[in-house]
Amino acid sequence: MSSTATGTALVVTVVHHPEDARIRHRQIAALLEAGWQVTYAAPFSGYGLELPSLPGLDVIDLPRAVGRRRLRALRAARRLLSARGGAQDVILLHDPELLVAVRGLGLDNVVWDVHEDLPASLAMKPWLPTWLARPAAGAVRRVELGAEKRHELLLAEHDYQARFRQPHLVVPNTTRVPAARPAGGGRHVVYVGHNSRARGVHDLIALGAALAGDDIAVKVIGHADGEATSALEAATASGTNSIEWLGFMSHGEAMAQVDGALAGLSLLHDEPNYRHSQPTKVIEYMAHGVPVLTTPLPKAVEVVEAADAGIVVPFGDTMAAADAVRSLAANPDKREQFAINGHAHAAEHYDWTSKAADFTRELASLARRTGSC
Repeated sequence: MSSTATGTALVVTVVHHPEDARIRHRQIAALLEAGWQVTYAAPFSGYGLELPSLPGLDVIDLPRAVGRRRLRALRAARRLLSARGGAQDVILLHDPELLVAVRGLGLDNVVWDVHEDLPASLAMKPWLPTWLARPAAGAVRRVELGAEKRHELLLAEHDYQARFRQPHLVVPNTTRVPAARPAGGGRHVVYVGHNSRARGVHDLIALGAALAGDDIAVKVIGHADGEATSALEAATASGTNSIEWLGFMSHGEAMAQVDGALAGLSLLHDEPNYRHSQPTKVIEYMAHGVPVLTTPLPKAVEVVEAADAGIVVPFGDTMAAADAVRSLAANPDKREQFAINGHAHAAEHYDWTSKAADFTRELASLARRTGSC
């Protein structure tokens, strides 16, 4: 690695969307801006995307791991890691499955980015039989602790540290905060993220039905699992629901829909995986000057109440959510104050622009400790 602290990185995922904000628009963007040469291997065609063309970025299309169909993707990833991993200063893995793919390859430059509390999330995986959730969680815990012995780790949440024996660098899910706060005035609320039962898709649909007579649209942006897809398609076709499912959008396109909204929605359910995770969407709504409407998950409540940037509603209470939206529509001064507060708080505490240099510097340090540069 050169004295300017730039280098080469192989970034790999077979699960996440190639436009994942943490991977593509924060970490990879920060590396490219710092002068790194990045190879990004991801399931582009599996998500219906063309390969991007950016200076300094080499892209490789991998199969997509979906549900129980993961073996082909893992084999392809292992071949790639075996062929090209040793020539990189850093290999940055974003899926726990890839820890299995890299086993036995003798690579000492691997960094695993821990995105979520996977053992806690297994009970929500629709493709995993209920009776397998507990033994699968135990197996994942063993893989995680084994990975800690062999690789460097990055954590997306401070609370994830409790799952491991050694301290690890935390790279939180912050966002780029626009310098100028977008103006309000829209007659819509918006949700950005994956759609599933646990993430509140049925609550979003019920909210759309409740607001159908108020001339307030509920815009839903993001991929959906099978159940959520059927429910969203039925709701949008009903003619009696104000919901608009816009499907997946790039990060920039999604944030353009957020700008000016009455509120940004985070109606996640009370699931173990969400209780100690800070919903990135909450920070993104605040960053774009949009009041937050959230269920009372501890991390979301902590952020929203510290900033005085939105309203907390009970889990599964559609009427409370609808009343909160109506109150913001009827009180533009209240909406504006929430927006001002949220934008200022996000700029002070959660701006990725001020943290990107720390990430690239720490990744260079991790590379030096692995002896790859």
